[in-house]
Amino acid sequence: MADTKFYPLEFYADIPQKSVYSLLPFRFDRWESDQYLLINEIGEYQLLPSADFHQLVNHQLSPTNSNYRRLKAKHFLSDVSSSALFDVLASKYRTKKSFLDGFTKLHIFVTTLRCNQSCPYCQVSRQNEDAGAFDMSEEAMVRSVDLMLQSPSKSVTMEFQGGEPLLNFELLQKAVLYSKEKNTTIGKNISYVVCTNLAPLENKHLDFLKEHSISVSTSLDGPEYLHNKNRPMGKGGSHDVVTRNIWRAKEALGKHSVAALMTTTRESLKYPKEIIDEYIRMDMGSMFIRDLNPYGFAVKTSSVIGYTTAEFIDFYKTALAYIIKINRNGRTFSEALTTMILTKILTPWPLGFVDMQSPSGAGIGVTVYNYDGDVYASDESRMLAEMGSHVFRMGNVLENDYSEIFFGEAMQNIASASCNEALAGCSDCVYQPYCGADPVRNYSTQGDIFGNRPTNSFCQKHLWAFRHVFDQILNADADLERIFWAWIDREDVNRMGLPRPSWLSN
Repeated sequence: MADTKFYPLEFYADIPQKSVYSLLPFRFDRWESDQYLLINEIGEYQLLPSADFHQLVNHQLSPTNSNYRRLKAKHFLSDVSSSALFDVLASKYRTKKSFLDGFTKLHIFVTTLRCNQSCPYCQVSRQNEDAGAFDMSEEAMVRSVDLMLQSPSKSVTMEFQGGEPLLNFELLQKAVLYSKEKNTTIGKNISYVVCTNLAPLENKHLDFLKEHSISVSTSLDGPEYLHNKNRPMGKGGSHDVVTRNIWRAKEALGKHSVAALMTTTRESLKYPKEIIDEYIRMDMGSMFIRDLNPYGFAVKTSSVIGYTTAEFIDFYKTALAYIIKINRNGRTFSEALTTMILTKILTPWPLGFVDMQSPSGAGIGVTVYNYDGDVYASDESRMLAEMGSHVFRMGNVLENDYSEIFFGEAMQNIASASCNEALAGCSDCVYQPYCGADPVRNYSTQGDIFGNRPTNSFCQKHLWAFRHVFDQILNADADLERIFWAWIDREDVNRMGLPRPSWLSN
């Protein structure tokens, strides 16, 4: 009778028990007193006991150690049998950086600076409703659309902002129709979005938006007493009109064609649960916990509405815990910042979110065509220009061609500070593969496009957010894993209950 006993693992190993291996690039952080968190260039991570970590870096980790195989599979080390894995590593890295394919995809059209609200945190330096000098001309619109359609990307998004773009709706209509007419010979996939406070919304607007499949992004800061404090309109508040028009827009365009954003002020910090409850009441599928940006009126009013980064992170943690509880009770409702971080950590796919891209999304991922024809590398750089600094002005659509705008001095300067792989304080940060660079914010807050990481609020916010999400991942039960994957896949949490295969266990 044949011997049916299995030989020991070492018998099947294709490398000697005392193998020689090389370390592949990775960064690490002490996670707890007896553990280290390792993250490599493609965002793979591994939590190691302290003893295994020290053996790894001293080239003493045995091939029979279960962590050896994990580290090899995740590209933390290589040995004589790793040659085939390098093709996989290269493919993963290309995938992570595939947001660069096609260059600029998001094109923002500022059709007017006029606005009918007076929000204290406004980043734009808005103008009064009757200030017609701040409307984009038809000539500037046509040249801007022409430049957008010269983008190498097969798919572009045309986003209308202000001010309040519905106050210059005739130009918005002309822009959509002109882009579609010209695109008949070019063949790009064009998506349309209008960012509006919805206060001026009329049936004619809804008819046009529906006819041309234009999505709506609006602002909702929470329940009535909070929203009205943050977003006054005239002598009163805007909550009643925005909530009424959210329902109207959903009915006309479809639930998934209407999204809302909230901006966190000092007053907001008191009401994390109430803000979330308002989004649930409005049947929204998600919310984005956003902090204040240091531009426009938000700078002038920061002493009244501002807060520290630590206060914001505490608010974020409290809100996220409540959102997770809602999902555990069977209601699918995601948080956007967390979902983006989860996607960065748990999948190979890139994001379209410019704040978490390296190279930075400024100019490369997004371009802004201002009402006066000036072109900027991001919405924030356009806001900075309204404050008197034109450092990030790339050119003007009436004066410069595509090459001069997108490959000129301003874009070259931005590119020089856009890769966090080469920035001091970023290059050796364990979370670098998930994060981005923001030369515009660095310049605005620190007077330098490269920035100083130890005093950088952008860096501090992301550092704490990454740590918190990792803590959630590493301590997640099966139910929380189900919730997180539902957010990533944009699925119903109640349909993500499949048991985790044992071979996927970490």
